[in-house]
Amino acid sequence: MITRRSFVAAVAATVASPALAFQLDPTLRPQRVGIRKDLAPGQILILPAAHFLYYIDQPGAAMRYGVGFGKAGQAISGEFYVGSKKEWPTWRPTDAMIERDPGSYGKFKGNDYVQPGGPGNPLGARALYLYRDGRYTYNAIHGTTSPESIGRSVSNGCVRMINEHVMDLYPRVNVGTKVTVL
Repeated sequence: MITRRSFVAAVAATVASPALAFQLDPTLRPQRVGIRKDLAPGQILILPAAHFLYYIDQPGAAMRYGVGFGKAGQAISGEFYVGSKKEWPTWRPTDAMIERDPGSYGKFKGNDYVQPGGPGNPLGARALYLYRDGRYTYNAIHGTTSPESIGRSVSNGCVRMINEHVMDLYPRVNVGTKVTVL
């Protein structure tokens, strides 16, 4: 469990470090946009090639967010639903991720270590876990500690968002929300 003290310390360290400063391309910032009127409100549409996630909140209108997406061979597509949600989620890479990149994930090899939630966790501030046919797919829409990855295809399959943006989206999305990745 993250404490207030550790959260405040992590935020202060981030603000104090100019090397971590990052400017998001304005087109990737959240904005209200028009969308096809035949798309039902209360669903998410993701366009990986454009690096946009749309939360449709009324007929013909949506909130659009810039996202990072799966790299070649790791990208997801199709129909999913949000099966669960978590604030400050814990994280452990999949066995396949550890095998593909032992340099990055070596501390997880041969043990059951799970990284606690908090500002340094790769899943960031919130996670919306994607399910299909009643099973977790090991993919999620989540925050990130790498804001420079937004607008790029670099993840292991998950959909990354700026932490503030996923915190804005999170309360709007209910468990059971349909997610379509084109």
